[in-house]
Amino acid sequence: MTTIIAGRFEQQARAHEVVSEMVRKGFSAAQISSFYVNPPGQHNQYAIGGDRDKSPGAKESPVGSAAGMATGGTVGAAIGAATAPVSGPLGAVTGAFVGGHIGSLVGALNKMDDNGKAVEENKVPIRQAGMVVAVSVPEPANEGQAIEVLRTLGAEDIERTEGTIVDGDWKDFDPISPPALIEDKAAPGS
Repeated sequence: MTTIIAGRFEQQARAHEVVSEMVRKGFSAAQISSFYVNPPGQHNQYAIGGDRDKSPGAKESPVGSAAGMATGGTVGAAIGAATAPVSGPLGAVTGAFVGGHIGSLVGALNKMDDNGKAVEENKVPIRQAGMVVAVSVPEPANEGQAIEVLRTLGAEDIERTEGTIVDGDWKDFDPISPPALIEDKAAPGS
């Protein structure tokens, strides 16, 4: 395994320009990989589709669901008991049951943001969709040159990782692994 420097581009034509520029800068074409990464959740790694066997935020939902169920069940039972003269003896039980279900839903939803995604305490960057150009850099002295080419040609999400590129194919690329992003340094003179 060697160090790999990679960047994401919106357009395929730009990715081709980057590959050509990398070759002009002395990188071997066999050590450069260019490919499209699907949007998060659409890598179809499981038979039923998707990237994972369960949602990354699913671990938070039982906490919210349990709290909501307890609150909703209590409120529902109280309302059912108050309406017992009208609803009969099963009013409190039905109220607790319905309140528990509604509270469970509300509690789970409280653990999500406005876009329906799980709210997580330690957010990890996710790999965005787009054309990726990656170059294997066996010599640390060449990392800066690869990064410069990517930045100059407008790469987004430039990352450094370890892997294997053979004959233009990044053999061990994992689309759902969080990218190790390289901090963007201010341009000289700014």
